[in-house]
Amino acid sequence: MSKDIKIKKGLDIKLVGAAEKTLADAPKSRTYVIKPSDFHLVTPKMLFKEGAKVKAGEPLFYSKKDERIKFVSPVSGTLAEIKRGAKRVITHVVIEADGTDATHEFSKLDVKTSSAETIKERMLEAGLWPFIKQRPYDIIAAVDTTPEAIFISGHNSAPLAPDYNFSLKGKEAALQAGVNALAKLTSGKVHLGVAKTADSVFANLSEVELHTVSGPHPSGNVGTQINKIRPVNKGETVWTVAPENLAIIGELFLTGKFNPERVISVSGSGIKKPQYFKTKIGAEVSTFAYSAGINGDNVRMISGNVLTGKQVSADGHLGYYHNEFVAIPEGDDYEFFGWNKPVFNKISSSRALTFSWLFPNKKYDLDTNTNGEHRAFVVTGNYEEVFPMDIYPLQLLKACMVEDLDAMEALGMYEVAPEDFALTEFVCVSKQPHQAIIRKGLDLMHEEIG
Repeated sequence: MSKDIKIKKGLDIKLVGAAEKTLADAPKSRTYVIKPSDFHLVTPKMLFKEGAKVKAGEPLFYSKKDERIKFVSPVSGTLAEIKRGAKRVITHVVIEADGTDATHEFSKLDVKTSSAETIKERMLEAGLWPFIKQRPYDIIAAVDTTPEAIFISGHNSAPLAPDYNFSLKGKEAALQAGVNALAKLTSGKVHLGVAKTADSVFANLSEVELHTVSGPHPSGNVGTQINKIRPVNKGETVWTVAPENLAIIGELFLTGKFNPERVISVSGSGIKKPQYFKTKIGAEVSTFAYSAGINGDNVRMISGNVLTGKQVSADGHLGYYHNEFVAIPEGDDYEFFGWNKPVFNKISSSRALTFSWLFPNKKYDLDTNTNGEHRAFVVTGNYEEVFPMDIYPLQLLKACMVEDLDAMEALGMYEVAPEDFALTEFVCVSKQPHQAIIRKGLDLMHEEIG
């Protein structure tokens, strides 16, 4: 049954530099990189040695834990380098593109007449399985599980978030094919949360339970929608898929090809001409960053959004799961007692120290300064103001820090992912790394409980 979900708790962080709705082709990248660190808890086993020739869609490595889960090359070319870090852990798999776009092809598959097992086998064979995440633990879904439900959020409420209605325009057939495939893999329903817009690319999709979502960030987080639609209980599993990856899944069944194309937003006050670019998974950041123009030399480049993304260098590469790139000023100035003086030019959920609430439509040009220092938790009630899930955020964070598995389980750890705590981290006067704390707690539960 469809729901109208209205989120009241949260915080919209309105930043300058939103991407204009213009689309350009990014210059072709010379190299593409797949980083195993993007796939949490995956230990890669290489299928090729350096110097091997590969096609787009051809597997490069598989998961040591489950060799059925494969990770494929986004382009055709040469496996130029396998970079390793401490203890010879693989950190980067570098593909030097040959420009031919040779693709490893599969036969087309009619998902409506295919069995769940056939669909699953094709997704595994084509390297699409890493696009499916699971709760609990926020990791790549276990192959042999059947989820109680599958969730897709078609509403992105994060700061400077790309507009799916623009970036996925023209992909309606692929989105429908992706939904048809996923619907065969669950014992429940495919739930899709969308904003209330008349021109939504998701409006005419069938085989989904469509829910409207409104309210401040994190209303667009899939975790928020899971909590309001069908909370995860102990012993249950639900899957999540991002809309841009849903389109890639659908295209495989329609065309028989793995299409690594990404329409990404390039935004932030550090960008001269914020706009959208068509590129590919793992492309060089410089190809689209410098095409849009960088404002000055002292900017932080982020693959992903400003709350959950990863810092990258100019010669870095787009993250596997990222559909946006942000550049904001690097904060170099430490403000003495900056954390406890009233200010007008900073955004906050609190009315005590900032006055951003007086200007609800103002957009801010924030830098990376934390305006304070790391210290023990200060109980302010701020977390609850921006955390819409029916969970006690402070208590759950503390349970993770002391590794109390029983308390973590009782407090709703099975439902959450690190991104669900990005806002509490943003408003935290104690400057605690909430997302890292939750990630460590999830890993401990996965190791101890499985």
